[in-house]
Amino acid sequence: MKPQPDLKLLSTFLSVVDRGSMAEAAAALGYVPSAVSQHIAALERDMGVELLVRRPGSRLILTAAGRSLAQAAGTLFEATARFQDAAARIADREIAELRVGAYPSAMSHLFPGVLAALRPRSRGARIRLVIVETHAGLPRVTSGDLDLLIAYRYLPEDPPAPSADWNVTSVGHEPLFLVAGPRPDARPWELTDCLTMEWTSGHARSPDRRLLHRWAGELGISPEVTLETEDLHSMLAMIRAGLAVGLIPATLLGEHTDDPRVRRVTLPPEAAPLHREVLAVSRPGPRPPIVDELLALLGEALTLVTR
Repeated sequence: MKPQPDLKLLSTFLSVVDRGSMAEAAAALGYVPSAVSQHIAALERDMGVELLVRRPGSRLILTAAGRSLAQAAGTLFEATARFQDAAARIADREIAELRVGAYPSAMSHLFPGVLAALRPRSRGARIRLVIVETHAGLPRVTSGDLDLLIAYRYLPEDPPAPSADWNVTSVGHEPLFLVAGPRPDARPWELTDCLTMEWTSGHARSPDRRLLHRWAGELGISPEVTLETEDLHSMLAMIRAGLAVGLIPATLLGEHTDDPRVRRVTLPPEAAPLHREVLAVSRPGPRPPIVDELLALLGEALTLVTR
C-alpha cells in the first residue's frame, strides 16, 4: 500500500460514493466512464483492498474499507478547503486571531470603547488581550507570543526604539496632569501650594519619576516623593485621600472629572505641558488590516481624552 493515496484518485472515489454510480460521477467530473473505473481500480491497488462491490444492474455498494476511506477522505478534503481558505485570508493579510498586549490603564480605559467600535469591522478575527507592561511585553513581541504591543514612553530616549526585532509606530500622546486632593476652601490649587506637600510617583529609576524630576528641574523646584508606587490607581487613591500630589495620565482622570477629591493644579505659564507617548510595537513586515484599524481607533480615543 502506498503511504499516501493519490488525491486525484480520492476525489474521484468520493464523487462515485456521493452519486452511487460511476457513470454519474464521470458526467459530474467531465470524464468518460472508463476513466472513472480506472481511477477506482488504481485506488484499490494503491490501498491493497477492495473499496466497491460492483454488481450488474444495481448501484455500487461500499465495503467496510470503502466506508472508512470515504469518511477519512471527506475529513481530509474538508480540512484542505479550510486550509486553502485560511491561506487565502493570510495572503490578503486577514487573520483568525490577533494577540495584543497593553499596559493596564490602556486596557481598562481605552480598549473597551475601541473594541466595541472595532467589533463590526473585525471580519471574524478574534482579539486576545493580555495586560503587560512595556518592558515585559517587548520580548514577547520578538518571540511571537504577542502580535502587537501597546506601549508607552515618558521620555524620548526611553525604550522602545525601532530595531531589527520590531517596528514602532506612534499612536498618539496622552497628557499628564498634576493633580491634588481635596482642600478646605474652594480656591484652585497652585503649584506653589504643592511644594511643601508629599508627592507620589514611581521608584527612583522609573520613567514617570525621571520625567517628574526633569520637569521639576526645569521649573527650579524639588518635589519630595515619599509615596512610591508603580500602580497609577494607587497613586490616584493617595491623592484623593489628600495624602499627596502627583502626575496622573488623562485617561485615569476622565472618570473623576466630577470628583471634588481630585483637582487639577494650575501651573505657571513657563511650565511645559507633560505627556507620555503611546506606541504600537509589532514585528517587521506587513501588518493585517485589523491592526491598522485598531490603531486608528486608539489614536481617536487618545485625541478625545486630550479635549
